[in-house]
Amino acid sequence: MTTLKIRIQDEMKAAMRAKDSARLGTIRMLLAAIKQREVDERIELDDAEVIAVVDKMIKQRRDAIAQFTAGGRDDLARHESAEIEVLTPYLPARLAGAELDAEVSAAIDAVGATGVGDLGKVMGVLKSRLAGRADLGQASARAKALLAER
Repeated sequence: MTTLKIRIQDEMKAAMRAKDSARLGTIRMLLAAIKQREVDERIELDDAEVIAVVDKMIKQRRDAIAQFTAGGRDDLARHESAEIEVLTPYLPARLAGAELDAEVSAAIDAVGATGVGDLGKVMGVLKSRLAGRADLGQASARAKALLAER
């Protein structure tokens, strides 16, 4: 079993002992999503794949917050924000601007990209390298800018 998955299970037990129902519910939802993916794909997820599940869940919550805020449901938006706060510690440290640029440049060099037409190849490499460590939308924008200069 992966170390991140074990950590999540341990934190679920700690939330149970502390009777922290909000945290417990979010962690159970995360473990259910991990288990669902393992059952669907008939594999045991490694840390990178668990991080991808966490990242997807955070993205879903951000989208929900935007929808709830637009609909005037601030109470539901606050609930989603609280879930993001519980999920965020399971992600690795986010890359800053210079570090992100370095990763994008390395990916461009790795695939031998020469122009914006090669953006798909670059993003294919970046998707696996940056899983959970950076916003892929920002990475795509940086890759477009760097490829446009070539």
